[in-house]
Amino acid sequence: MLDAIRWDTDLIRRYDLAGPRYTSYPTAVQFHSQVGTFDLLHALRESRKALRPLSLYVHVPFCANICYYCACNKVITKDRGRALPYLQRLEQEIQLIACHLDPGQKVEQLHFGGGTPTFLSHDELRQLMGHLRQHFNLLDDDSGDYGIEIDPREADWSTMGLLRELGFNRVSIGLQDLDPAVQRAVNRLQSLEETRAVIEAARTLQFRSINIDLIYGLPKQTPDNFARTVEEVINLQPDRLSVFNYAHLPERFMPQRRINSHELPAPAEKLQMLQRTIEQLTAAGYRYIGMDHFALPDDELAIAQEESTLQRNFQGYTTHGHCDLIGLGVSAISQIGDLYCQNSSDLNQYQNLLGGAQLATSRGLVCNQDDRVRRAVIQQLICNFSLDFEAIEQQFNIDFRGYFGELWPQLQAMAEDGLIKLSNEGIEVLPAGRLLVRSVCMVFDTYLEQQNRQRFSRVI
Repeated sequence: MLDAIRWDTDLIRRYDLAGPRYTSYPTAVQFHSQVGTFDLLHALRESRKALRPLSLYVHVPFCANICYYCACNKVITKDRGRALPYLQRLEQEIQLIACHLDPGQKVEQLHFGGGTPTFLSHDELRQLMGHLRQHFNLLDDDSGDYGIEIDPREADWSTMGLLRELGFNRVSIGLQDLDPAVQRAVNRLQSLEETRAVIEAARTLQFRSINIDLIYGLPKQTPDNFARTVEEVINLQPDRLSVFNYAHLPERFMPQRRINSHELPAPAEKLQMLQRTIEQLTAAGYRYIGMDHFALPDDELAIAQEESTLQRNFQGYTTHGHCDLIGLGVSAISQIGDLYCQNSSDLNQYQNLLGGAQLATSRGLVCNQDDRVRRAVIQQLICNFSLDFEAIEQQFNIDFRGYFGELWPQLQAMAEDGLIKLSNEGIEVLPAGRLLVRSVCMVFDTYLEQQNRQRFSRVI
């Protein structure tokens, strides 16, 4: 399990395809409008009956400045007053959802994402957290995983102090790249000093975990200047790192149209960036968790992976996959039992629906039995780099080899190529295949043939 990942250029060239990131299976591409509020209420009732623990995601869509690479659901505005009507509707949603749940259901995980959550004023953050505590069973003993995404340009010591006081104990810091020329090309000017100040505040205030986000493949990046960024980031010693591949999809995301495509690094340079990053992080003691994520060996994610308890949901890798995930805010996604549902991605529609005392559910999906089987298979592969056929057979009362008979030739080809070890007992993703684990998962994705692959980023 703890073998280093092995870089194999030939394998990467052959298997570096476009495909889903599998934060869920089926993926959000399969969501449809036949799923609505009634399905959500039914799922909440089942969650209440089973007294399942909760994970809450709160989406704050506002940013003061546009980052050209961004593909998030966001509203760019300098007018801080725009947050007020949104927060009023968000509080209504919190109230409407909470009344269908049991006060005994503990919130083990909470995450504020965006946009820029610290776009909100201190008073607004205080009020929002107070409202959440009033309606949900948030833990008071600092034992929950309560995280928030931070833009260091929008946070200072007093902000960090407030967040700690409100109960947050994890921070995820957007950095992307430290080179000034790259920062200008993507309209995100952010100094190392600003970032270091926020991290020092987080450490002094005893935040439990610090994550830093980097992106490779941005305009004007080179293997050498990105390696310098990675070196500076290692010196900051975050507990976790997310190193994302920039997917240039200007036809889907308007801000990306402002990026000069001639300034983007060539595919070979991107591969070199990733290879050097892996070498640097591995030498510094970080473990490859999978799918762009690295963590120090004593981090909860690394320990969970060693113990085969790591899971994956819309918030990425998690130790709280057993919780029902409730998404609050515009475009937020919930996963409750076998239901996936998403709020309207249109800010006005979201606010209008809640203004009429209706939930803002606009689309989703209810998993069938085949979805559940494949979801379990993909989850095991992407989290543990291994799959035990017998465990799946017992869980779903199937014969694995018979159920997936038509996939066997593809799996055998991957085994011959050295991506996986295939036996009668199961699949093991080999060190040379770990960077390409998405490609292994894609074999089991029954929806993939019907989908437009251009909607997805490449594996590497």
